[in-house]
Amino acid sequence: MRLVQSRVCALIVPLLLLAACGSPHSSRLMTSSSLAGSVTGDSSDRRVLAGEWDYEEMAVVLLTLDEAGNGTYGWKKGQFRTVALNGLHWEGIWLQEENDREGLFVVELSPDLSEGDGRWWYTRIGDDRAPTAKGGTFHLTRRISSVAASDTPPAP
Repeated sequence: MRLVQSRVCALIVPLLLLAACGSPHSSRLMTSSSLAGSVTGDSSDRRVLAGEWDYEEMAVVLLTLDEAGNGTYGWKKGQFRTVALNGLHWEGIWLQEENDREGLFVVELSPDLSEGDGRWWYTRIGDDRAPTAKGGTFHLTRRISSVAASDTPPAP
């Protein structure tokens, strides 16, 4: 009997691990509350996110962030809220007031912090808190201020 139980356990445990790891949202970023709980892992200075970014996903939208990494974008009265920045890994929440949607995002930034590739997904559409609608991917590029780029130090 013990041999049968051991074999059953040996088969079930890997199947459970495979199911858990194979889910489309196996990331620890599954809900806004789990994201909020990850702030303790926030070890980078969010001021590096401040400024204007081009958010590109089929079209380019201007994203303006403050020194906490929070800000707005023009599509559907959108908002970006940074929850954690750990090295080059950025996590947050997005909201769109006009179409009553919200979700989560993750971005992997380039080493020079000039751009990043991200992924987003829904956590709510209207009253639906378990939407099946798929998210997408996007690319961010930091805008360089034309004033700052043209500034040259005075001659000695």
